[in-house]
Amino acid sequence: MKRIVGCLVASVLLLACRNSEDYKKIVHDPILYCKTVHELNSVVMGNNFTPVVASRNYTYANIAAYEVIAAESKDYQTLAGQLNGLTATPKPAEGKKIDFPFAALIAYCKVGNAVTFPEGSMDEYVESLKIKADDAGMPSDIFDNSIAYGNTVADHILAWTKKDNYAQTRSASKYTVTNEEGRWVPTPPMYAQAVEPHWNEIRPLVMDSASLFRVPPPIPFNIKDKNSAYYKEVMAIKNAVDSLSDEQKHIAEFWDDNPFKLNVSGHVQFGTKKFSPTGHWMSIVGIAAEKAKADFATTVYAYTKTSIAMFDAFIECWDGKFTYNTARPETIINKYIDPEWRPLLQTPAFPEYTCGHSTISSAAAEALTSVFGDNFAYTDSTELEFGIKSRSFKSFREAAIENNWARFYGGIHFHQSCIVSTEYGRKVGGLVVDRLKMKK
Repeated sequence: MKRIVGCLVASVLLLACRNSEDYKKIVHDPILYCKTVHELNSVVMGNNFTPVVASRNYTYANIAAYEVIAAESKDYQTLAGQLNGLTATPKPAEGKKIDFPFAALIAYCKVGNAVTFPEGSMDEYVESLKIKADDAGMPSDIFDNSIAYGNTVADHILAWTKKDNYAQTRSASKYTVTNEEGRWVPTPPMYAQAVEPHWNEIRPLVMDSASLFRVPPPIPFNIKDKNSAYYKEVMAIKNAVDSLSDEQKHIAEFWDDNPFKLNVSGHVQFGTKKFSPTGHWMSIVGIAAEKAKADFATTVYAYTKTSIAMFDAFIECWDGKFTYNTARPETIINKYIDPEWRPLLQTPAFPEYTCGHSTISSAAAEALTSVFGDNFAYTDSTELEFGIKSRSFKSFREAAIENNWARFYGGIHFHQSCIVSTEYGRKVGGLVVDRLKMKK
């Protein structure tokens, strides 16, 4: 009899635990969302997604999470009707209890899973989230309802992604390599084909078109006249790379963010991977959110706004790249000045003008400044996991300016390109800040 009573008491206590709200301390922790973004970051890095495609991976996943949060938030409102082509997100079923942060995590992972490969890359992580929520005592009805709603929102976002022209660009024509002077050609050691020459055909999220902020033409190619602006740009980058200080090398390597570098040593070749430029800034969002002690909803908001700004900034930048098709410094210096010269960083496989990293960095800086304010000092520890020491900044905009110089010190972009890129990235970021009404 005593054993039966003991079992009944244990059952009642367990039920009381399951109905408590203690689980919220774990599931509603904004750091959990940051860890989830990092998980997708690792999947993206591990599977060699190009920087532009990576921006698509992060952005759609964050939008899915944000739409879940906006469905019940008193502070944030839906992006439906604000982002190009996004229709009203399904509302939660009446009378069903939902844990919206948990549903947001589920939505993020489902979309992240669907827009990356191989299929199911995040399945194990999703299962760990479910176990975490269950072990923390989330009531079973809330658990089931939250998963169902997260999946519903994810499906809505995924249906929208299929209309962004990404699938069509998978079979689009390749970049044509010619002997035209000053035109981009593949660079050593990979001699890879041009990356995503049709990315300007991807549907923007906030911009009206890829050419809304069309950059002006680059400095005219003129390598034979030593008094020309072009020749001076070439010699400026050559001389800079030939005499870099340790600090300048650190700046360049810190912002390298090459998703896949081919290392060649004699007859041995091997690849090394890092976060893409977008992945680096996703990490910065997490660092800022943690320092600001942002709550779960604000953290999702910051990630979403920043990723949207970078998504459109890449489209704007790629429109310029494949409008002008300019050669890289390495190509010009090797052909006309010094065949043995090499940049500090490995030259990426796409045209030089404009600079992708400078463009998306300044766009991200504008978005983050609108969330956390200007003069937000922080230490960026993103690169520690790749063996590169941290750097500290007084603001997001200061970080973007340093990135501008990093591409020049790395020997992969003329400085004039970085200056223009920073200016136009700000334009894109400013447009996102001005047009999107996310806070009520």
